[in-house]
Amino acid sequence: MKLTLILGPMKSGKSFDLIRYFAPLAYTKKHFDLYQPLRNVRDSLITSRNGVNLESQKVASLEALLESRASVIGVDEIHMFDPADVKHIDMLLRRGKDVVASGLDTDYSGRMFDIIKGLLELGPHEVRYRKSVCERCQEPDAIYSQVFHKGIPVTSGMPAVIPDDGTFTYMPACRQCFIKE
Repeated sequence: MKLTLILGPMKSGKSFDLIRYFAPLAYTKKHFDLYQPLRNVRDSLITSRNGVNLESQKVASLEALLESRASVIGVDEIHMFDPADVKHIDMLLRRGKDVVASGLDTDYSGRMFDIIKGLLELGPHEVRYRKSVCERCQEPDAIYSQVFHKGIPVTSGMPAVIPDDGTFTYMPACRQCFIKE
């Protein structure tokens, strides 16, 4: 029934916030399920950079969530899912389920992911926006995730979800340090 979005750049504590929401539910009678995309090859668990984690199921599409009997559903790395999957979140909400999703809000070029636009159009109950520390100037107001290839900022020509295979490096960047096309 309620949609909560946890958004922001990399290294801003989004996954930690998601874990912090769900960890106490393990001690309640509320049944919950956690999911993340198959495209996320970095982790097998929902993992925060500060070392805490929770088990989750990997799915190719958010359609798989429609099979869940849980009253509360969590999704990490929501930006890696297809924008068409927004309809499945809408269906879960119409069924009376609470959904908490975390992920990047903008891509490497500073443009909002289409799936995030679609989720915002559903009228979330709450949007938690997290900021990170800019790795260039060290100010705590990074709102972008800058992508580099061989030390050079990538500003165009990449897929929306960039492979995390070591070919590219990433860093949070503030408005002043972020390099656009």
